Amino acid sequence: MTDTEPQRTLPAWGVPGTAEDEGSRAPALLRGYLPHIALAVGFMAVYTVLAVARYRRYADPSWDLGIFVQTARGWASGHVPVVDIKGEGFKALGDHWSPILALTGPLWRLWPSAVMLLVLQAGLFAGSVGVLSETAARILGRTRGLLIGVAYGLSWGLQRALNFEFHEIAFAVPLLVIVGRQLLLRRWTRAFWWSLPLLLVKEDLGLTVAAVGVLLLVNRRWRLGPILMVIGVAWTAAAIWWWIPHFNPAGHFDYWSKLPGHRGQPHDWRILARSVLTRHMVWTTLGWIAGCTAFVALRSPVAVLAVPTLAWRFTSDNNAYWGRDWHYDATVMAIVFIALVDGIRRADASPRAWLRVWSRNAVTAVVAIAAAATAAAPLPLADLVDPGSYDGGPHAAALRQGLGTIPNGVTVEAGSAALAHIACRTHAFWPGMIRSGPPQYIVTEDGRPPQQVADQASAGHPGHVYQVVFNSETVTVVRLDR
Repeated sequence: MTDTEPQRTLPAWGVPGTAEDEGSRAPALLRGYLPHIALAVGFMAVYTVLAVARYRRYADPSWDLGIFVQTARGWASGHVPVVDIKGEGFKALGDHWSPILALTGPLWRLWPSAVMLLVLQAGLFAGSVGVLSETAARILGRTRGLLIGVAYGLSWGLQRALNFEFHEIAFAVPLLVIVGRQLLLRRWTRAFWWSLPLLLVKEDLGLTVAAVGVLLLVNRRWRLGPILMVIGVAWTAAAIWWWIPHFNPAGHFDYWSKLPGHRGQPHDWRILARSVLTRHMVWTTLGWIAGCTAFVALRSPVAVLAVPTLAWRFTSDNNAYWGRDWHYDATVMAIVFIALVDGIRRADASPRAWLRVWSRNAVTAVVAIAAAATAAAPLPLADLVDPGSYDGGPHAAALRQGLGTIPNGVTVEAGSAALAHIACRTHAFWPGMIRSGPPQYIVTEDGRPPQQVADQASAGHPGHVYQVVFNSETVTVVRLDR
């Protein structure tokens, strides 16, 4: 059976595409893939320019990139990474269950720089654009496929993730697109196997894997579906209750404190539904998620894969998870755009005339929505035409010069802007995290008088004296003198 031959009778949920035995067919001619490869390469170039430009102007908004630098350095050394930024001696696997980051170890040996991680994430995101575009083209036609790929590449969730450094979910984004592709093409066994690597990305993704199992079960995969459901739930439970606490210095899963009911108050759970319903930010985020696909993704059962991620975010006590900042929506974008492809195909085949009209205009709508969001938010891609994006000005120059006064291999305390840069070649700590002794260098960017910085550092470490070695703009570097 080929794409142009009559389809087999489909199960009730009716995803379109080829049957599983088509996976053995010879691949299409290379020219069929070239437009999608070109699209992926184009987005990788744009993503890389934006990420590296932000890094070079010292605009990192948090300590996260420094944490992943220390993680990559640790895996490159052949042992479980120690992330001193989170606390002296803190093991990376005691924070999140992300053994897939061991893949960054060999890459660090080849390219020991935070830029490697930024380029890696750009490549993973851009690769997912190419896969989604080709999948959409196979089901909906080349033009619509490429346009959906463009809209997905411009989607606000991916752009937000790119703007907030590197995160382990970069690996999940292409995996989710591939899993969705296999579901849409009715390749059930491949969907089963491709979902398993998600277990290595982060502990909560076990629930997403279980959701894939639910979709397999709905499609009468009586063996694969239940197996995947059990594996996914059991993996998340084991990671949260056993594996992470084993590596965590406090012996527990730190993020319990982010969930309702962590205080042992049963009424927290009884008011949970009401609190979610009254959180304006939650509804705004849901509107953006559904709206970026012109609400067509809601017609596809594949959209259920986003439920576990959205559930833990929106039930959390931490309002940082409710909104559209940071990197939390990148995985959701991968899911809803695959669901968009399925939703358009379903609408095309609908007996309702208004749905068929909606589907014919949906692709144009999602591209327009993505472009408008990029221009109006503003999102990072708008920075491409801003000259200030490529020059951090005097402050970045001062930081670059000040960090240059610090030798390799020493202990350093620094804030978020300098942390990833200095973590590549020193033992870097977040201020106040080192306990075994005073840091050899301290970097500040708050504009205090340099002698005041040195005096306060000395006072904070009785019996030790710090001396100013660099001061320019608002940047001061002090060194442990004795």
